[in-house]
Amino acid sequence: MIFLELFWTFFKIGLFTFGGGYAMIPLIQQEVLSKSWIEEGMLYNFIGISEATPGPIAINMATFVGSTVGKMGGSALLGSIVATLGVVLPSFVIIIIIAALLKNFSKSKAVKNVLGGIKPVVIGLILGAGALLVYSNLFQEKFDYVSLIMMIAIAACAFVYKKITKKDLSPIIMILISSGFGMIVYSVF
Repeated sequence: MIFLELFWTFFKIGLFTFGGGYAMIPLIQQEVLSKSWIEEGMLYNFIGISEATPGPIAINMATFVGSTVGKMGGSALLGSIVATLGVVLPSFVIIIIIAALLKNFSKSKAVKNVLGGIKPVVIGLILGAGALLVYSNLFQEKFDYVSLIMMIAIAACAFVYKKITKKDLSPIIMILISSGFGMIVYSVF
């Protein structure tokens, strides 16, 4: 029964979220915490790990949460598969339907207006997820000066690199530098 509930929960998240994985974070947080499947601190850890691992964040989050919840039902692997299929299936079906109908509706003013109205909502959801991550990293229990200094230092380094070289720093390099810097700083402090 837990696997069916897990599938349905992530299916709803995948079906009703526009804007990609970061826009799904608030829904995942609400659903998972309201069902007491995992604790809030573990959810924040899953968000961090999902950002650092290859692949879309929503799929990674579904896999990690599914694994944890699946253990309650006796199979972490089955939980991972069910949650991942649940979050991916709506997008897959919708994309197939849209691709089939796109030729007829791509120039429709109504479709353009709907998509234009969705953009600000997506931006708000992504900013909300970012604010949640900053808040959880800096203000949970006590103010975390180390995290604040690390975020500012990494952003400043990326900015200086771009100004000097006139090139963007690869996201992969940024993740590697950030994770290495974090391991060094947190092993010292």
